Amino acid sequence: MKRSEAHAAYTGTRKVTEDLCAPLKTEDYVIQSIPDVSPPKWHLGHTSWFFERVILHKYTEGYQPVDERYYFVFNSYYQSFGDRVARDIRGTLSRPTVEEVYAYRKVIDERIGRLLDSLKDDIWPEVASLLELGLHHEQQHQELLVTDVKHNLAMNPLRPSYREAAGTGNEPGRTIAASAYLPVEGGIIAVGAGAEGFAWDNERPRHQLLISDFGIMNRVVTCGEYLEFTQDGGYENPLLWLSDGWDTATQESWKAPLYWEKIEGEWLVMTLSGLRSIDPLEPVAHVSYYEAAAYARWADKRLPTEVEWERAAEFYDCSSHPGTFLDDGVYHPVPCAHGSRPGVGNQLHQMLGDVWEWTGSAYLPYPGYKQERGPLGEYNGKFMSNQMVLRGGSCATPRNHIRMTYRNFFKPEKRWQFTGFRLASDSV
Repeated sequence: MKRSEAHAAYTGTRKVTEDLCAPLKTEDYVIQSIPDVSPPKWHLGHTSWFFERVILHKYTEGYQPVDERYYFVFNSYYQSFGDRVARDIRGTLSRPTVEEVYAYRKVIDERIGRLLDSLKDDIWPEVASLLELGLHHEQQHQELLVTDVKHNLAMNPLRPSYREAAGTGNEPGRTIAASAYLPVEGGIIAVGAGAEGFAWDNERPRHQLLISDFGIMNRVVTCGEYLEFTQDGGYENPLLWLSDGWDTATQESWKAPLYWEKIEGEWLVMTLSGLRSIDPLEPVAHVSYYEAAAYARWADKRLPTEVEWERAAEFYDCSSHPGTFLDDGVYHPVPCAHGSRPGVGNQLHQMLGDVWEWTGSAYLPYPGYKQERGPLGEYNGKFMSNQMVLRGGSCATPRNHIRMTYRNFFKPEKRWQFTGFRLASDSV
């Protein structure tokens, strides 16, 4: 990040976070519907804590915390930074108040601004690297804000709406690209982020792997296609499921994706704009890895590995076939290509945006991966166990935050994010 870009990048990113909170009522800021979800107030505080603890605390001479208790309240999982409030009880924190958290953000913003103006040139590259990381960290929490607010509101029996539905171009009579499997050539390929530009440490080092030829679905699986799976007894057939997945689905009484409800014989879906009928053409979302894997077995296909996904993404033209991102203000997956044009069935769609795509790959380190030794080494490396990789971003991901090499990861039973999938085959 260039010094001349720092102020604008910082203030712009911070403003997006607060803009996302603007539709909320005061009571909405404190709710935590499940342990995976954090209250909006906590997101606002934690992202400020990150800049204070990682940058201001280290690079401001004689630094005095805004409130030393916030180091405990707003720490997430950085054990090397000290104790913290347990994740599952963040919703019990009635204090600090919403007003006090916004005041905290304002003070941190002012202090960061003064620090950026006063830094000597020899220190700037080091701080710039941390500042850029902090802004990408805040963008991750912008996505979490959207998905966490959705879950909080969906669990309310009054079914409140976060905002009015935005136009998506889903006119009656529209069509989408027919499902097709596109051939992708294998061989010795390069995977991972290069040395230049921002990337998380888990995207590096760039390395070479040998893969076979394969086929990949030209778009993600739709609600209409997934509905066929449910109507064909997909949730009642243990032969389709991994053992852990079947146990989870049974214990949790899964019968459909999260937020789907059958009312008077019709399937409805809860969105950030309230409850509405399912659109069969839009990407299916809020499914776990277990559900994606069961669907793939039902369809006699499989999920692509993350290496295959990244290889296929090399042929994706994101300018011609764009996905839907946080910036679009829709906050919901949109049908492929917003009503496809003729002749697009042989091209890839929605590799970026709309829904995170489950892959068949466990979240493990790349060959040659070196985890940082300091506190920021806790960011990605320590989670490389019992998680599956997702690729591509979602309708809640900021557009300039995602890239083809980005490796997201969740435990296989998680569903509250905008998670979907596309299928792959060993041949076309």
